[in-house]
Parts: sequence; C-alpha cells; structure tokens
Amino acid sequence: MIFATLEHILTHLSFSIISIVITIHLTTLLVQEIIGLRDSSEKGMITTFLSITGLLVTRWIYSRHFPLSNLYESLIFLSWSFSIIHMISKIWNHKNDLSAITAPSAIFTQGFATSGLSSEMHQSARLVPALQSQWLMMHVSMMLLSYAALLCGSLLSVAFLVITFRKNIDLFCKSKNFLILIKSFLFCKIKHLNEKRSMFKNTSFLSFGNYYKYQLTRRLDYWSYRVISLGFTFLTIGILSGAVWANEAWGSYWNWDPKETWAFITWTIFAIYSHTRTNQNFQGINSALVASIGFLIIWICYFGINLLGIGLHSYGSFTLTPN
Repeated sequence: MIFATLEHILTHLSFSIISIVITIHLTTLLVQEIIGLRDSSEKGMITTFLSITGLLVTRWIYSRHFPLSNLYESLIFLSWSFSIIHMISKIWNHKNDLSAITAPSAIFTQGFATSGLSSEMHQSARLVPALQSQWLMMHVSMMLLSYAALLCGSLLSVAFLVITFRKNIDLFCKSKNFLILIKSFLFCKIKHLNEKRSMFKNTSFLSFGNYYKYQLTRRLDYWSYRVISLGFTFLTIGILSGAVWANEAWGSYWNWDPKETWAFITWTIFAIYSHTRTNQNFQGINSALVASIGFLIIWICYFGINLLGIGLHSYGSFTLTPN
C-alpha cells in the first residue's frame, strides 16, 4: 500500500512538473527570453528526472523485477530516457539545443502512459516465463534508450528539413534583393556603397536572418548526427543482446518475429543514415530525409507491432482506456 501510494505521488508529480516546464518553454517562445525562466525549466527537468527515477525504483522494489514487463512500464522508462538525454545534452552543451525536443517528448510519452492506457496496464504483474531472465534489463533498456535517442535525432532532422526548405523558399522569393546586394559588393566602389547606405539598411536584416538560419541548421545537423549515432549504438547492443536472449529462451538466435523484423528494418535505415554521413555528397538534406523515414519506422517497430498483438513479443500488446 505504501509503495502504491508513493508510486501514485511520483507519477503525478513528474507529470505536473514536466507540464510546467512545457508552459515555460512556450512562454519563452512568445515573450522575450528571460534567463530566470530558462533556469526554472532546467531545474524542472532535473526534478522530473528524479521523480521518474524514483517511480521506476519504487516499482522495481515492490515488484521484485526490473520495471519493463509491459507497455506502461516501457513508456515510463522511455520518458525517463528522454529526460536523461536532456540532462546529458545540457552537460555537453549549456545552450541545450535538444530541450525543445526532449521536454515535449517526455510529457507526451508519460501523458499517454498515464491517461491513454487501461488501469489494468498500470498494475505490475508477475513476469511471464519468457521474461524471467537477467537479459531483460540489458536488452529492453538498450532498445528503449535507442528509441529515445533515435526519435530525438530524427526530430532534429525533421526540423532541419523544415528550416532548410523554408530558407530556400525565402531565398527564391528574395532573390532580387540578394542579386542587388551581391552586385553592390562585387562591382561598386566604396563611395557608391556609402551612397547606397539606405539599400543596405533594407537588406541587412535579411542577411542577418539568413546567417542565423544557417547557424541554426548547422547546429541541428550536428546534434542530429551525434544523437542518432548514440541511438544507433544502443540499438545495435539491444539487438545483439536480444539475439542471445532469444537463443536462451526459444532455442534460436533469430526467428523473424514481427518485432525482430521491424527492429532489423530500423537498424538498416539508420545504418544507411550513418553511411550517408560518411559521403559529403549525401550529407545534409539527403541524410535528414533518411532520418525522417527512420522516425516513422521506429514508431511502427515500437507501437505498431504492439497494436497487432502477434508474434513472440505479443506480451507487449496493450489496451487503450475505454471511453
């Protein structure tokens, strides 16, 4: 009873705090950035991380197994994974370019786990025989960490594509102004530039805006590659450990189960992404398109197979909350 009450408190506490963090992020978008608000959002993410960690530890203690036995627990762990990625990116980069991705991902994941699933799914049950293995923690945790990292990286690639295509449209619409600006720089003398100062006043903002977009796309591309590389490493470890566990549980390393098949498809997509990053001709838009496709593949692998409820991984299927 004590553990159930503590779990209930931690669940709603983490969800409430992450909701406040999202509100702060929206406020900083609508109003001029305030340092105090950003500091509050970072403290909120730390508190959310600690609350979800406490929730997982609590379920681990009273269920006597690592809390990854059903979809509810996996969603909570996925939300925890988004939070820890947020913490790591904050350590690496004080500006924390991933905060606009990690915070909403954490709240939507935990919100669906809390409100979208039936109450029966929230209860911790005895592990089915196939899950009673030491490989549970290794395999499932690596897969969920890889999903979180790959989803964040893919969303950064989607943002990269949106900004790039929008920038190209703006460049096309403003091409006349750019031609005038370039012609002034290349062919006009200093005296002529002083006489045309008014023209530069009209175009300086445009140049500054394009430079800012260029820097933004560079950062998005940089962090997308770094996060996806991390997720791809976790995914590889998860698939390999899953193969060893499958041989131990079912007598075969690979059974072409729907979950295994889509995990292999996911791995192939991001292997192609990694290959495109090594070729300068395919970097940028081409690699971002591959990562965007990978975003959809991940959700099919994680959610779509659970919706079907078939195969050797059918214990991961779920029921939505009835209306």
